[in-house]
Amino acid sequence: MNEFSTKSLRPFGADGAFVSTAGEGGVRRQAVRSAAVTVISSFLGVPLQIISTVWMARLLNPSDFGIVAMVITFSVLLMNFGLNGFTEVILQWEKMDRYLASNLFWMNVGVGTFLTIGFAACGPLIARFYETPQAAMVCVGIALTIFFTSISVIHIALLKRALRFSITSTSDILTNSMSIALGIALAERKWGYWALVAAAVARPLFQSIAAWYLCRWIPSAPRRAIGTGKAVRFAMNIYGRFTVNYFARNMDNLLVGWEFGAGALGYYKKAYDLFLFSASALISPLTNVAVSALSRFDKHSAQFRKYLLNSLSVTAFVGMGMGAALTMAGRDVIRLVLGPKWEAAGPIFTYFGPGVGIMLLYGTIGWIHLSIGKPERWFRWVIAEFGVTGTLFLVGQRWGPSGIAMAWTVSFWVLAAPAFWYAGKPIDLGVGAVAGAVWRYVVASVIAAGLTFLLMPHIYVSGWVPKHAWELALLRILIICSVSTTLYVASVVVLYRGFAPLYQIGGLIRDMAPRGWFAKRDVAATEGSGDVASNDLPGVGENEKQLV
Repeated sequence: MNEFSTKSLRPFGADGAFVSTAGEGGVRRQAVRSAAVTVISSFLGVPLQIISTVWMARLLNPSDFGIVAMVITFSVLLMNFGLNGFTEVILQWEKMDRYLASNLFWMNVGVGTFLTIGFAACGPLIARFYETPQAAMVCVGIALTIFFTSISVIHIALLKRALRFSITSTSDILTNSMSIALGIALAERKWGYWALVAAAVARPLFQSIAAWYLCRWIPSAPRRAIGTGKAVRFAMNIYGRFTVNYFARNMDNLLVGWEFGAGALGYYKKAYDLFLFSASALISPLTNVAVSALSRFDKHSAQFRKYLLNSLSVTAFVGMGMGAALTMAGRDVIRLVLGPKWEAAGPIFTYFGPGVGIMLLYGTIGWIHLSIGKPERWFRWVIAEFGVTGTLFLVGQRWGPSGIAMAWTVSFWVLAAPAFWYAGKPIDLGVGAVAGAVWRYVVASVIAAGLTFLLMPHIYVSGWVPKHAWELALLRILIICSVSTTLYVASVVVLYRGFAPLYQIGGLIRDMAPRGWFAKRDVAATEGSGDVASNDLPGVGENEKQLV
């Protein structure tokens, strides 16, 4: 029996080299199916997140979330050492063996241990900065997330390199469920913000246990291994970019907590989390799949270009439509999900709405930098991004949390075009090509949002009076999303003068379906061609422009 037929993975062969699971000809097919698994599992996690958000928001106060958010603003940066860096090395490195992986493991755990102790010791400083004494002890608890994350990074990355995304996705759902259940149980017992701390610590702990069970590999002692220095420099460029970007994108939490207190930060953070979750549910699970797949192609080839632009097109189609609906339904989403005491988060969520689509597109910039092996350019770009974003946050601060939310959205729209220009320069991918793939979706989302706004005052249910506020909020969300989505799809069809984008999505769904559902069509599509590899590439056929 092949070792990859079992659920657990032994990633290295007897010679110490990584054992590949597929040949080049199946790259696209594997990438599509891997993307399907990760996206589907991500959306299966939506009910879990909704249950957690609704339940915890009703059991805890905004200040409880604010206190924990004050600490997590700093801890997540340290927790991502290795997670952003060594993961990309494992996925992208051409020749990976057990000795290089072992060196990366021990380096990651060593730094993680040091950061865990250091962060716990910094608790009093963070408490003094926010003038919130409770933050000191919360730092001690949250510090454990840094260590528990460090011991699973390499194992999870090896599973992903082997394209075992079904296993990692299932593991994520189970570990999330367990940590959420723990948090809710403790919140029911009146643990307050400590329930949030316990859930935060439990998640990486459970993930580490699952990762070591699923990836049957014991790191060897550190030793000289070819490529270690180069791999570490590559990883540090990735983490350096992440660090600068993290400060740029979390300066908002810092400003809101410092200027307006734990209560205001609780409202802001919960609105941001709901928005970010709705957006990142698509882009985050696709990133590793996209980087792994794009790295297999020649960066100057037509296949690479078509693969990337088709991916951007589908991302824009989903993201821009989602953004239009959330912008119009934002206040009602807060009323329904969080309840009346979170009403102040409604306007903040609404200002985040127009940023959903562009944030999804902006996230694909990393696909380009990483797949062409230029993490240092990504690092340099994020330094410039930090200056622009920080300035906008400082300007928006005068209008309170809503102003900072608006600045956050504006920053993506301002930076998108120059970011794609800079990322595509080494491979002669101009902004015009990117704009050509996405502009119709941007225009369609503006049309849909505008018409929905004009139509909403004239839409009502005659003779029906809701007994509860949540019933009215749910009804409004259903109506707004139905109207907005219909207008959006109709606008896309008019702008494209046909149904090509819908066929593209349909083809993607076909490729995501379990093997055998469309077997006859698959055979017909490939019959008569001896070049299996070329037929597997996206964009080769005129009617099959597919996403990863």
